[in-house]
Amino acid sequence: AIYRIEEEIRGLPPAERLATRRRRTRPLVRALRRQLMRQANGLSRHADIAKAFAYGTKRWRAFNRFLYDGQLEPDNLIAERAIRGFTVGRRNWLFSGNFAAAERSAVVLSIIETCKLCGVDAEAYMADVIERIQNDWPASRWDELMPWNWVRRHEMPLPLAA
Repeated sequence: AIYRIEEEIRGLPPAERLATRRRRTRPLVRALRRQLMRQANGLSRHADIAKAFAYGTKRWRAFNRFLYDGQLEPDNLIAERAIRGFTVGRRNWLFSGNFAAAERSAVVLSIIETCKLCGVDAEAYMADVIERIQNDWPASRWDELMPWNWVRRHEMPLPLAA
């Protein structure tokens, strides 16, 4: 039910999402917590399901955060999907040469995935940003070079219909 509500409010302004969550989702989340607490009381604390309940209970505040901020999602599936390819290839990257090389790879991969999420051509983005930095782009304006800001300045107008 929570995800059905999220599907309905996807794309709405954060204030509207928040109002809907307070009205419709919060009661469901409270009921879920009551149910978890009731069921957890009858379980052996060594049971796997009891460990899962304990994990959820410890992190309940973090889980609820989306109920107080209309910009947040109820889960991290966007991030999980973004790193899936890296997770699959993780064993191949164990031998980056050294820690610094692995760290640089992680930075580049993070930039590429952020570009994808922003609808930015990562190759064009990195070429442009590297050139700007080499030409003494002021540090006070680095926020303009973030993919989500960069894309606004580089959007191409749609061609007029013939």
